[in-house]
Amino acid sequence: MAQTATADVVFENLSHTLPAHSYTGGWDHFVGGGVAVFDCNGDALPDLLAAGGTRPAHLMVNQGGMQFATAPLPDFDATTGAYPLDVDGDGHLDVMLLRVGENQLLRGDGACGFTPANAAFGFDGGARWSTAFSATWQGDAPVMAIGNYVDRDDPNGPFEACDDNSLHHWTGDAFAARDLSPGFCALSVLFAQDASGAKRLRLSNDRHYYVRAGSEQMYDLDAQRFLGPEDGWNTLRLWGMGIASRDITGDGRAEVMLTSMGDQLMQIAQPDGSYSRAPYGLGTYAQRPHLGDDGRPSTGWHAEFGDVNNDARPDLFIAKGNVDQMPGLAMEDPNSLLVQRPDGTFYEASVAAGVATVERSRGAALADLDGDGRLDLVVVNRRAPMELYRNITQGTGQWLAIDLRLDGPNTRAVGARVTLTAGGVTQTQEVTVGGGHAGGQAGPLHFGLGAADAADIVVHWPDGQETRHNGINAGQRVTLRP
Repeated sequence: MAQTATADVVFENLSHTLPAHSYTGGWDHFVGGGVAVFDCNGDALPDLLAAGGTRPAHLMVNQGGMQFATAPLPDFDATTGAYPLDVDGDGHLDVMLLRVGENQLLRGDGACGFTPANAAFGFDGGARWSTAFSATWQGDAPVMAIGNYVDRDDPNGPFEACDDNSLHHWTGDAFAARDLSPGFCALSVLFAQDASGAKRLRLSNDRHYYVRAGSEQMYDLDAQRFLGPEDGWNTLRLWGMGIASRDITGDGRAEVMLTSMGDQLMQIAQPDGSYSRAPYGLGTYAQRPHLGDDGRPSTGWHAEFGDVNNDARPDLFIAKGNVDQMPGLAMEDPNSLLVQRPDGTFYEASVAAGVATVERSRGAALADLDGDGRLDLVVVNRRAPMELYRNITQGTGQWLAIDLRLDGPNTRAVGARVTLTAGGVTQTQEVTVGGGHAGGQAGPLHFGLGAADAADIVVHWPDGQETRHNGINAGQRVTLRP
């Protein structure tokens, strides 16, 4: 086995170079505040679209060299989140803009221009308080899931007044919508392969408002029902905020990270298709602030796996921050960067890395924003400026960025799984749309390779086809097709 690289992770704070942006608003915007990361003009540099709350959503186009410039965007306020996807299969990325009110599908033109397209797509944006999104493809047809929060029109609310969620199936000329009930105040939803190998919709729900009757949920799209104990789906209740999914054990099954008030729960995928709670010694619970003297519990929001030092071991970033002034929870709650050791455990590296800020963070993203093979970081804060960090870690391992393309409706190969082997280490990632907290990415899958200078890749395409690509040299972005 090749020796994997080890490097002390360091980020350079470039927040002052970003166009001014923060996520603002009152109760309707205590939650949300996501950021979409995607290449909207085809120059291989990821761009940013951040929800604004009571301020308009903000599109920032990557100019290279970690410089971003504001670009025109349809003027929608009351935005909570944004997710990129190619809805119409034209090769250009579109955006689902989540709002307190009518959600908006924005059609992209491939040059960072966007136009409202609800009518053109036959999409009913509704009038709910939307806080979560995911999408998948059934054959040639996209399916979108929208998670909604508290029903603002319920006179008995807000407690035990969670709104229904919704599914939107493409019928050939429009999206047919139906409610997904019961809803338990979803703050993150994700279509992905579960521990059993089935593609399902996971919903993480906020116990603060469902209070007693709700729980975490798993929905089977084919059977059109929620799973229960008879399916091996055990009742789990937490103050669910965000979902992250990635295989960290090397067995090809994705673990699931669920952020919450208090414990951040890592679920380890088991061979029988079930999940077990990670042992405390894994180092991922991040349940208290790791600097300062505030011993009250943390509040976790966006979670994302990414190999920040390219040592072939996925790491984990968690955005944290008090909802507003909740007295039972930490007020100064630094973000967490949990770096994985060779033995599979994680340690807190955010202070040494320079990213342990204590604003009320919400959405975030790990992405290679400057094309140097190291994952950079962007964080959206509530009522505080957005943050940008360049990864300047020295002595990192090798890397590969794998971009998948298909002809036809599912151009970005959503649902495909990439298995990469380099230096005796095997890693698996799935192409998904959704999860996180109120924001997501559409871009290449980033793999750290450690000391290996080449990799063998197997792609399991959404239609079941499998292709092999051997001896791919490290240090590049590669586009693969069937």
